[in-house]
Amino acid sequence: MRTVLNLIWVIFGGFWLALGYFIAGILACILIVTIPVGVASFRMARYVLWPFGKTVEPKPGAGAGSAIMNGIWFLIAGWWLALIHVGAALAQTLTVIGIANAWVSIKMIPVTCFPFGKRIVNNGSVW
Repeated sequence: MRTVLNLIWVIFGGFWLALGYFIAGILACILIVTIPVGVASFRMARYVLWPFGKTVEPKPGAGAGSAIMNGIWFLIAGWWLALIHVGAALAQTLTVIGIANAWVSIKMIPVTCFPFGKRIVNNGSVW
C-alpha cells in the first residue's frame, strides 16, 4: 500500500516539489557558508520524493546552532515553502485520490519551516 501511495504522490506533485528542493540544495552548496542549508534541502528532497512510511523526529543532540539556523531558514525560505505546500495540498484535494497526498503535503510543513535538528526515519506504517 505504501508503494502505491508513494507512486501516486510522485506522479501528482511529489516529483516537482522534490526537484525544487534539489535545485535549492545545489544553489545553496555553491557557497561554502550555505552548505548546511544545501544538505538540509537534499534531505527534504529525499523525504518529499517518497514520503509515505517515513516520519520526522527530533535529532538527539541538536542545540542552539539548529535553533539559529531554523530562524534564518524560516525568514529566508521556510515561510514561502510552507505556502507552496499549502497550495499543492489545495490542488491535490480536487480529486478523491489526492486527499491522502494533500494530508502528506500539510504534514511536511513543520519540517519545511524548521528542518534543522530533525531527522527523517522509516516508521514502517502505511501513512
